[in-house]
Amino acid sequence: MTPITPLLQATQQAAAAVRRLSPAEKTDLLNRLADVLADHVAGIVAENQKDLDRMSESDPKYDRLKLTETRIADLSKSLREVAVLPDPAGEVILERTIEQGLKLKKIAVPLGVVGVIYEARPNVTVDVASLCLRSGNACVLKGGKEADFSNRYLIGLIQGVLVEFGVPKAAVTLLPPDRAVVNELLTATRYVDIIIPRGSESLIQFVRKNSLVPTIETGAGVCHAYVEQTADLAKAAAIVVNARVSRPSVCNSLDCVLVDEAIAERFLSMLTADFNKWNVVVFADEPSFAILKKAGYTSLQHAQPEDFGREFLDYKCAVKVVADLDEALSHIQAYSSRHSEAIISQNQELIDQFLREVDAAAVYANASTRFTDGGVFGLGAEIGISTQKLHARGPFALEKLVTEKWIVVGDGQVRW
Repeated sequence: MTPITPLLQATQQAAAAVRRLSPAEKTDLLNRLADVLADHVAGIVAENQKDLDRMSESDPKYDRLKLTETRIADLSKSLREVAVLPDPAGEVILERTIEQGLKLKKIAVPLGVVGVIYEARPNVTVDVASLCLRSGNACVLKGGKEADFSNRYLIGLIQGVLVEFGVPKAAVTLLPPDRAVVNELLTATRYVDIIIPRGSESLIQFVRKNSLVPTIETGAGVCHAYVEQTADLAKAAAIVVNARVSRPSVCNSLDCVLVDEAIAERFLSMLTADFNKWNVVVFADEPSFAILKKAGYTSLQHAQPEDFGREFLDYKCAVKVVADLDEALSHIQAYSSRHSEAIISQNQELIDQFLREVDAAAVYANASTRFTDGGVFGLGAEIGISTQKLHARGPFALEKLVTEKWIVVGDGQVRW
């Protein structure tokens, strides 16, 4: 394997050129890239098909890997949205003059070189590049081998636009897909300022344990919906079905339904038609198993302890009957990945308690967890959903790709 150090050095050097771009130039660059994507839809789809041909359609990652004309149009739209967002770099956070006459200014500055490790999601290539360039950062991307044809084609388009704007191609670098390069990236403290893993729990844990470069986690999503006994059951059923089946392979999809025992039979019976339509496999605790079996539901299995706290990423979910809000809160506390959690209820006091007490990046009342997304939240795009509490939490997007710098201006002052 060829060492990647020369690639990292080139990216670090190219970062200076990105920092020199004015906000207007960054806007023009991203709008130009949006045009280029729109002009190369056929080429993107063709290269993506080469990746798809190597993966079974039954693989949960297949949907994440797939780039359609609609999804490419959404990427172009996202680029234009990021292009008009306020540039976070250069913002004056604080300004004062201290007793000694020194003029202090704290400003937001780019992180430098952002390293992102991700799996079978070629859209991440465009999202990360756009957010990094808009915030004045260079980036090093380590995509999975499953998306290699797609990633290399997209990087070629991105680098072509960089050259048009006088920025070295190395400002957005795609590393080889080999897993062996990961260890070198994780120890490249001289060249990379931050590492962001986006993917499976095993990938995230590997990066946490092995990186010498500071990391920001974009965690796995083990998401719950608690259907409280005062809920509008028709709305609750629509929310649960949407959260599970609308795009099951993504991190904001629903993994566990908690249902109040007072309405369990009525509510679970209402789910059977839509769950049958999508052939959702339900891993049910004993009370819910009995109710669903009586209702004639066939895709049914007895839940095992490991099925709670499990991110399914498929047409599967766990179901548990709980006595009340306190039991629901205890279950979420024990099994949540602190990504997105929801309550469906008409009891405002219980809603307020749920929103206050649940420890997650996004907490919902009477809505699907599927809304946890940087684009949907008005952030243009995202690098991922951060489930940690330092620096960034929730959709990790443009405004978090900066750090701070103190500017101190004096006139000969010294301190003894």
